[in-house]
Order: sequence, then structure tokens, then C-alpha cells
Amino acid sequence: MMREREHEHEDDSQEWIAGKHPVMEALRSGREINKIWVAEQAQKNAQPIILEAKKAGLIVQIVDKRKLDQMVEGMAHQGVVAQAAAHRYFEVDELLSRAKDSGEMPFFLLLDEIEDPHNLGSILRTAECTGVHGVIIPKRRSASLTATVTKTSAGAVEYVPVARITNMAQTIDKLKEAGVWVAGADVGAERDVFTSGMKFDMPLAIVIGNEAKGIGRLIREKCDFLIKLPMHGQLNSLNASVAAGVLMYEVLRQRLGK
Repeated sequence: MMREREHEHEDDSQEWIAGKHPVMEALRSGREINKIWVAEQAQKNAQPIILEAKKAGLIVQIVDKRKLDQMVEGMAHQGVVAQAAAHRYFEVDELLSRAKDSGEMPFFLLLDEIEDPHNLGSILRTAECTGVHGVIIPKRRSASLTATVTKTSAGAVEYVPVARITNMAQTIDKLKEAGVWVAGADVGAERDVFTSGMKFDMPLAIVIGNEAKGIGRLIREKCDFLIKLPMHGQLNSLNASVAAGVLMYEVLRQRLGK
């Protein structure tokens, strides 16, 4: 039993990163990496990673591809796997400070119980591309920063700070106290983001709800205003990561003055 508990603790403090691009981004970002494994068949294509790892003084072990298949079972590793320290979660105060230090108008995402790690990874990828200063997720009933999220984010998880909080309603109050307006993405909203003249030239946090249930009632009531995307097809909602992506790019479009 003692050995099992030790193994569980080790899993909590370490993370597997699979794939050439995620491993390279982890190296470039200065992430704490313990070791890298490269499949014999992938040595040629993995040369940039091997060189980067050696510059950082990291151990690179050449192994049979089957060993990597076992290490990250079910993941497309492309012949490269790294073992890294688990991701550090940020505090909300740190996100606010980073936004202030950037000299840009604050822009955050609050994810109200996004459970699919692929959705979380996709949202982080778009957040990195659109200048989001931080993503906030709850500790319970939410996807966390797993290897699948890292892979889906295509390395963006190394650059977008993520805060993990216990109470979303209290966090919204904290953002409001810091002068941030909170908008909830809700299919029942009256204001269409494209046709209602909605302006996002303000410190802003957008709340994206659960894939099936949307935003919880309490969180919806906490929002300063609700917004929706127009729907012209037979379905009444978009995938959470797609909806988040459209909204992030609309904020970016307006802030670029396009």
C-alpha cells in the first residue's frame, strides 16, 4: 500500500508530454523537464529537440517506439515523450498583475465546468493566439491541465497562465472589484454579439459554460451582462471551444480596430 501511495504522489507532481511540438514548446518556455525519450525511428526528425535538450543539460534517451507507446498509452507521441514537473496553477491576483504589467486592456476567460480536456486544450490554444491574459477554471467538475490538454493546446498551455479556484462566484466578485466587466456567453441572452452594437473596449472577462448545461444559474446572475452568438442552423448551440474561439476573436478584432 505504501508503494501505491508513493506512486500516486509521483503522478500528482509529474506530467507526461507527448509529441514533437508540445515537447519543443515546453523546452522553449523554460518548463522544468526531468528527462526526454526519443524513439529510434524518430531520431532524425527529432534532432532540433535533441539539440535544444542538450543545450539545457537534459538527459535524452533513445528507446524503442514500443516503450513510448506504453509510457503514454493511446496518445500520438510522434516518437518524442518528456517527463516534466506538473503545471503550476496561478492565483487570480497574479493574472490581474500580469494583465496590468502588459500595458494592455485586461482580457480573461472563466470556464464554468468545462469537462472535456480536448475543449480545454482548444480554448487555451485560441486564448494564446488572441492575447488572453489568463484562464480561470474551478477545481471541481472541470478538466485540469493533463497531458491530453497539453497535446490539444499545441503547446499553448506553456504560455497561457491558468488559475484554479474553489469558488467561481467569489472570483467574479474579485474581478469586478478590480474593475473587470464580466460577460456571460448564454444562448438565452437578448444581446447578439454581432448585431447589438456590443463593444468590448473595456477590461473584460468572458464566462463560457459547461458543454451540456451552459452557465450555472448563480454564475449567470453574477455576470454584468449576457451575450450570445447568432444561430441560423438547426442546432441551438455551438461546441464550447468553438463558441469561445469566436468570442475571443471578436474581442481581438474590436481591440485591433478592424
